Amino acid sequence: MDGPAGAGKSTVARRLAQSLGFTLLDTGALYRAVAYAALRAAASFDDAARVTEVAEDLVSRGAIAIEPADGSGMRVVLDGQPLGDEIRTPAISMGASTVSAIPGVRAALLDLQRNFADRGLARGVVAEGRDIGTVIFPDADLKVFLTASVDERARRRHVELVAKGSPVTFEQTRDEVVTRDKQDEGRAIAPLRRAEDAVLLDSSELDLDQAVARCLELARERLGDRS
Repeated sequence: MDGPAGAGKSTVARRLAQSLGFTLLDTGALYRAVAYAALRAAASFDDAARVTEVAEDLVSRGAIAIEPADGSGMRVVLDGQPLGDEIRTPAISMGASTVSAIPGVRAALLDLQRNFADRGLARGVVAEGRDIGTVIFPDADLKVFLTASVDERARRRHVELVAKGSPVTFEQTRDEVVTRDKQDEGRAIAPLRRAEDAVLLDSSELDLDQAVARCLELARERLGDRS
């Protein structure tokens, strides 16, 4: 499942994985973890060489890992500590968009993602990100490109941030969504785009249950008995 920031990929993918009995792979959380590690190492997100060093060091030391959690869920562990809300801030979101455009970072994390999917932790994997269907798993059984209008994505993100106590305004949130879209779509390496064989699902007029139901319908049509 691919799509732009604020489209609801993480929530829909999590619910879909639970419904199917599959394991969730949130690839964006890995890039958030690298951004978080870079921040701790005082490495500028724009310093490609330094951030690549951070990512390669984490992988070589086994200091970054993906673990199944909460049934169908997953979590990223950094230096032995599970990561949570600290990698879901607006600053880390923008940092993740920047570091994910660095070829060395993507190369360092590629096998980590594919190995997680190959472990057979469940009957299958629901993976979500921005280049899942185009780069990470080009032979996936089902590809969904989940999107929504800019205003709707900003509204959802703003509600989420306010619920966490953030003082951010809707206008600030919308600006961040637009900036993130430009970064993700314009990067030279693995830009955000819909795979040719991906099903386009616009959730602007759908609530969460309806979006999950549509994805579940698509999965069962495509996977048959395996779902």
